[in-house]
Amino acid sequence: MNPTKPIARAASDKECLDLMHSLMAYRHEAIHSELMKIRDNYSMLHLDVLILIYHFAKFCSDAILEIGAFVGGATIAAAFGVRDSGQRKKLIVIEPGGSVKHKRLGTRNILRDLERNLAREHVANMVTLIKGQSFRPETISAVRQGLGSDQVGLLILDADAAKRRDIDCYRDKFAEGCWMVIDDIYGANANEKITLSRADVDALVKEGLLEPLGFYGWSTWVGRWCGGQPLQR
Repeated sequence: MNPTKPIARAASDKECLDLMHSLMAYRHEAIHSELMKIRDNYSMLHLDVLILIYHFAKFCSDAILEIGAFVGGATIAAAFGVRDSGQRKKLIVIEPGGSVKHKRLGTRNILRDLERNLAREHVANMVTLIKGQSFRPETISAVRQGLGSDQVGLLILDADAAKRRDIDCYRDKFAEGCWMVIDDIYGANANEKITLSRADVDALVKEGLLEPLGFYGWSTWVGRWCGGQPLQR
């Protein structure tokens, strides 16, 4: 990763500053400490990213799709946003399961811990959990069935390095201006996952399909979908 490489600009400075101001304002609200506990217990994402997920989930007008839930940190943040919006919104989560070695959040059974954590935080009834790989036909079909006629107003993407693959699987369901939170896009010591993830996102920005709003936390890209016409299959 070359930190001196320019980052593509599409959004206005005002839009980027407004988002930063919203994040700052949340630091003075009760949800900040609530999400801090969620971050400590369930998430590898930076607290600022969880706050933005909460914000987008609270104010988006459509459904929420998360690809790669791990043990539920971002899922819970999104559910809290839906809860505080006072509106009914679909929250669909894809997680294939498995195990992860990690000093703080290691698990031998991701799906077991995900379901347990959602229940512990009293949001399990708000979440439609689809167990499987995001790109499998049966998973795509289950997501489409779950969404019905609804569009996606927020995409949280924190799975493997194939960002474009996952976006292409579901892009015809994205609302224009759909918020995008995509992890593993930057790192001081770039690994293969970061390099491939960043290449996918940069290409989508260059093609005019994604609009960047900034980097947050340690490695998370935030922006919007502006792809217009759905992909022809």
